[in-house]
Amino acid sequence: MANKFLIKNPIITEKAISGGALGKYIFLVDKSATVNEVKKLVEAQYNVKVEKTNTINVKSKTKRTGRGTATKPGYKKIIVTLKKGQKLDILPQ
Repeated sequence: MANKFLIKNPIITEKAISGGALGKYIFLVDKSATVNEVKKLVEAQYNVKVEKTNTINVKSKTKRTGRGTATKPGYKKIIVTLKKGQKLDILPQ
């Protein structure tokens, strides 16, 4: 099921940008995406070799909104580590 809609977008934060120097890139992915599917998709889409992948499932949280409550949805992140000497051109300069 390796389709291009598994990867939603790269996560661009200060911490994610500092990981780019080490060859680590963070992507927001679909909850049903597996590590192997994302690995194959990144290798095919960006023409790089992936050395390692790690998964983070962020749980949903309840927030107060005035008198009531609302729920922030959970999401799934995957950290992709590339082989030495390779990098992606997705981070802003």
